[in-house]
Amino acid sequence: MLIGTILRNKGSDVTTVTPGASVRELLAKLAERNIGAVVVSTDGVTIEGIVSERDVVRRLDDRGAAILDEPVSSIMTTEVRTAGPGENVDDLRRIMTVQRFRHMPVVENGRLVGIVSIGDVVKSAIEELETEKASLVDYLRR
Repeated sequence: MLIGTILRNKGSDVTTVTPGASVRELLAKLAERNIGAVVVSTDGVTIEGIVSERDVVRRLDDRGAAILDEPVSSIMTTEVRTAGPGENVDDLRRIMTVQRFRHMPVVENGRLVGIVSIGDVVKSAIEELETEKASLVDYLRR
């Protein structure tokens, strides 16, 4: 299965936040959308970073509650690993597992076109297994 297939099923909506938004604003967005990470982008199409709940928790531990009023740029990850819609989900699953990523932005022609979470990847694997199982059961019944 390709990453683009996941995006077609889940949609390509990506929540972004500007680098200058406060960490407090970021947390409100995460809670409002019930998501674990957002892409940091000034224009909504280029990626300047990514920031997750884990980033916030780690910085809270390091620097205390003062980070809530700091800009997102002070806690974001700037070296963002991305994937393309034509890449294989099995490869993405391995990368996310080994490198411990939970969210991967999807980029096509230099533009942000979606984001895939580890939950999306696991769901796609389960769907593939269920389809394969149904095919095998159907074959055995013939």
